[in-house]
Amino acid sequence: MMKFMTLSNKNKLIALATCAVLISGCSDDDDDPMIVQEDAPAPVVMQTFDVTVTNLSANQPLSPVFIATHGADQSLWMAGAPASVAIEKLAEGGDSSDLTAISSLTHTVNGNGPIMPGMSETLTLSINEADVASISLATMLVNTNDAFAGVNNYDLTTMAVDDSSMMTLWVYDAGTEANSEAKGSMPGPADGGEGYNSVRDDVDFIHVHPGVISMYDGLADSVLTPSHRFDNPAISVKITRAQ
Repeated sequence: MMKFMTLSNKNKLIALATCAVLISGCSDDDDDPMIVQEDAPAPVVMQTFDVTVTNLSANQPLSPVFIATHGADQSLWMAGAPASVAIEKLAEGGDSSDLTAISSLTHTVNGNGPIMPGMSETLTLSINEADVASISLATMLVNTNDAFAGVNNYDLTTMAVDDSSMMTLWVYDAGTEANSEAKGSMPGPADGGEGYNSVRDDVDFIHVHPGVISMYDGLADSVLTPSHRFDNPAISVKITRAQ
């Protein structure tokens, strides 16, 4: 008896044959010259630095410390030149918000609060190895009109793991506010007066601070006492590469 293939079975055979042809014409993806194998990205290497700031003064609290890393060709201030508004705000009122907003800084960190006389604070920065270059630091002596101290453009690239650098810092006068020491002109606890004032009524260039005079030294309108005097250097900083 002759057997007839139904249309349904015929269609199934055609489909199977077509599939076999398609499969045999395909090559392994790994051998396809059109597929590019991408290399795995290089792992990110971090470097960690601990920065310890110590207040050496007798009665000058420090504003919360501002620390930043940046390129080797950048400085936050320059002695003999006018202070930027960002430095003026820090030196007159302890406000580092304008410094933090500088777009060219690669990393920034701010202290947790004022550093009282004789006290220290350690802040840690973890930096992508590709961004490691220079570090700067700034803080205000708050029982003054516009005194600040800091590290300006210190090179980190030569520091190996466990290396430390110890330095003492001179106090600078921002030159933006006259050192009247008058009531209402200083933000610290000795006065509780104003901080930043946009009016510049001093020499308008940064220089080493001559120190405070106080009411007991003949400045009749001063609200400061001999305890608020400071000798240079008034701050110490230790930078350690921890990792």
